[in-house]
Parts: sequence; C-alpha cells; structure tokens
Amino acid sequence: MSAQTDRFVHDRLPPKEQWPTLLYERPELQIPSSSNLVESLLDSAPGKGWGDRPLLRSARITLTYTDVRDRVDRICRVLVEDLGMQPGNRVLLRGGNSIGMALAWLAVVKAGGIAVATMPLLRARELGDIIDKAQPMLALCDARLLEELALARRDRPVLRAVVAFNAANEPGSLAVRAAQKEGGFSACPTAADDIAMLAFTSGTTGKPKAAVHTHRDVLAACETWPRHVLRATPDDIVVGTPPLAFTFGLGGLLVFPMWAGASVYFPEAPYTPETLMRTIQDVGATICYTAPTFYRQAAQFARELGVGKLRISVSAGEGLPDATRQLWKQASGIEMLDGIGATEMFHIFISSAGADVRRGAIGKAVPGYTAKVVDDEGNEVPRGTVGKLAVIGPTGCKYLDEPRQASYVKDGWNYPGDAFLQDQDGYYFYQARADDMIITAGYNVGGPEVEDALLKHPAVAECGVVGKPDEERGMIVKAYCVLKPGHEGDAAMIRTLQDHVKATIAPFKYPREITFVPALPRTETGKLQRFRLRELG
Repeated sequence: MSAQTDRFVHDRLPPKEQWPTLLYERPELQIPSSSNLVESLLDSAPGKGWGDRPLLRSARITLTYTDVRDRVDRICRVLVEDLGMQPGNRVLLRGGNSIGMALAWLAVVKAGGIAVATMPLLRARELGDIIDKAQPMLALCDARLLEELALARRDRPVLRAVVAFNAANEPGSLAVRAAQKEGGFSACPTAADDIAMLAFTSGTTGKPKAAVHTHRDVLAACETWPRHVLRATPDDIVVGTPPLAFTFGLGGLLVFPMWAGASVYFPEAPYTPETLMRTIQDVGATICYTAPTFYRQAAQFARELGVGKLRISVSAGEGLPDATRQLWKQASGIEMLDGIGATEMFHIFISSAGADVRRGAIGKAVPGYTAKVVDDEGNEVPRGTVGKLAVIGPTGCKYLDEPRQASYVKDGWNYPGDAFLQDQDGYYFYQARADDMIITAGYNVGGPEVEDALLKHPAVAECGVVGKPDEERGMIVKAYCVLKPGHEGDAAMIRTLQDHVKATIAPFKYPREITFVPALPRTETGKLQRFRLRELG
C-alpha cells in the first residue's frame, strides 16, 4: 500500500505497456513489499554491529552510523514539522559532494519524499527546466550555491521554500533548525514501489530526461553489482569524483557503502587528479570511483606518490580505453574494475573484477541481469557481431512524463543506446554509443576504438572522435585532440597521428581530419559530449 499521498510522479509514469520487465528471481532480490531504503540501509546498521563504525568522513568530522541516523532523523522532523513536506513531495537538492548533501538526501527519502538531486554547476536556466519538470515544493541548497537557484525560482511559485543545508550559524538554516529537534524519527512506511528519487540524465545529447527510481530499485541495485562484483567490506574507505546527483556517484559514494557497512570520505573542495591521489594516501582509502579521463590524468601522481591502501579502482561513466586501463595498471599496480551502467537502470549491469577481467572487454552481465546484442528488430545477432545492447534485470527505465520512453524500453527490454559485441565466452566489448557509430565508405567504425589508438601516442592527452558528413564517403572519421605540453598541433603532427592510428588498428579507421583543441566538451560527470564535437564541424 503506497504511503505517498502526493501522486504527481506516480500519475506521470509511462503507460504500463511501456514499462520494463523486472526480474527478481534470485533469493537476495526478494525485497519486502513495504520497504523504505533508508530504514533498510541506515536504521538497521546497529543491528548488524555497525552502529559505532564510521560512515561519513571529512577533514573536520567523522560521523558513525548512529550519528548519521540521529542527524537524519532531526532533519526529517524539520522537513515534516516545520516545512510541511508530505510523502511523495519532490525536494530539489543542490550541492556538491559533502556530508551535508548526503544527510539531506537520506532525510528526504526516509521521510517519504522524492529526492531530486542536481549537479552543482547547473545554471538558472537548467535548474528552471528541472523545476518545471519535477515540480518540487522545497529545495535544500548548499549556502554557496543559492544565487543561481534564486534566479531559477523567479516566476516558479511551486518552489515554496529554499533552505540552506550547511550554514551552521545562520538562523533558519537546516543545520540550526535540526539542532533544535529531537531524534527518533520513524521512517515513512513507504511501499517498496513508492518513488524514492528522480535522476536527471547528464545530458550527453543535450536533452536531459528524468529517470524514476523506487525504493525497491535502489535496494535491488545493492544486491547485484555491489554484492557480486565489488564485494566491499565494513573496513573499506571510499573516495571518488562522481557527483551524488549522478547515480554512479550516489551508488558508489553513499548507497553501496551503507549496504556494506563501509565509510565514505568527502573532500572540502572538488578533487584534482593530484589531490585525489594525496587524499587516497592521507585517509587510507581502499576504493576509488572516477571516470577514465580522471584516471589517465591521475596516473602520473599514482606513480609518484604511490596508492597507499587502495585495492579497487572503479571506472564507469564512459567507455574505458584499454590504453587508459594499462596506463593506470602500470602506475598503480591495480587492475581497473570497469563497468557500464545507466542512469535509467540506476547503476552498473555489465562488469568483471580481478581474475575475471579480459583485456578490451567491460565484462559479463552482472548476476541478476541478462544482456544480449541484437539487430534493429530485436533479434540476437551471432557472437562477434556488432549490434545494439539490450538488458533486463531487477531495475529498468521508467521516465517521468517522457515520450522517449518507447525508444528506451521495447518488449520489456532496456536499450541503453550502446553498440556492443559479445564474444563466445560471454564477455561484452563496447564499441560506441549506438548513434555514434561512424559508417564510412560502407565500413562501421567505433569512435572509442580510434580514441584508444590515438591515446596510445605519447603526444595525446585527450581526444574525441566523431563522424563528419562527407559527400564521397558518407562520413569520415574526425578527431579532436588535446596535446600534452611541448607538442605542436601542426600538419606534421596530424600526419604523425594518422600514421600511428593506421599502424595500430585497421588503416581504414584512421581519422581523415584532426583538429587540435585546448579542451574537450564534457558534462559535469566527465562524459564526453560528442554532440558538441559534431556541432563544431
């Protein structure tokens, strides 16, 4: 029985015939029909012996599981008693990775609200689009990020209140209000299929969508990749760069550590490659999450400083070039744990770790999920053939009020939009985003394969490869390269890189045009925005 009296999101889910088929066959996926994910992951911690273990860490404070529960309960009382939040109300969260942001997210969900976390670099126009779509009644915002939200709030009366969550000495702030409350808040008795969060996609295509995830979705995600592949322990200390507003970050840097009884360290300022490696040393971090580009930039510091107690390096968010995997392995001694997931699926569904890693492959389907490579009609293609990835499991895509639902879910299967091939042993090899495959003179070329070849040249720091329309060949392979200091982006370098690619992969795949740029366009989560490269021509 749903506890969410505000039915705004429930009423704007796709029609049932467009829903994904959800599979809960494994014993660990038998989640009670009445479940609140924060109650399941946080409130139960003392009963597992974790009450006095650290959960949230920073340079200034360490909070145990019991401490976090007490602070979350006090915030819940502010939300319900002072701000009038009702179960099912949307609450916009605006902040970087911090203890305050984590506490706010947990409190909204525990009290039965729907968390709408947003990236800290979003501007007023982008925030306004999210407000228009999600219709939040309340926002909890980092005090340093109030200005853009105030601009977005103009002419949007639906957002009735904005409260700063980390202004400890400001009257009316969330911290001051919570300090005046009692603890002991009972979790809202949500149904497992009540909505916990709206996750806005990171916008690699320029048009973000809102993916809907229930309490069951998040709890089921904990029982798949974290249980079977990551295998974190209560002694692990987790660090990383992906924002909590991104499901890769929310899972890796909050939800999954709670499931394992581990702890998370949040920095005072956003990481650079150097400060990430120094933090790993200083705090004894054992698990790190970041994107391939960041690992590539951090490799030199791993080599210089060492990696301390680090034992697991998780890469996701975009394709991992083998050149980056090998560079990191040489610098750190650690085999990368690669994975592919989707905001629409909550987290990783193809991955392999340790001895199961196969060079060039992302991995196999995570237990609980089934994947296949299909043609345009949904028929499975022969092994070794490039096609579209289709996935089914205990999580799936349900967009909020979005016509693109029908193109993501077909016959119950989720189509994340990636081109893959699968080998005879069941390993999946990423080729490109399905709409990024370059068809040139009748040949299929995956941009990431060309990028990997370019990255193997010592002059190339970063690169992005797209197709460019061409009258003679249909499309040509076009590369945008960022060179390392000391290298000139001239005609001689273009020829050098073209010859290098021809000698590394099939010659027809070489970039017929190369443009040198100072930086590549990326989302806040680090994903390359190829649509912006295509716009450059």
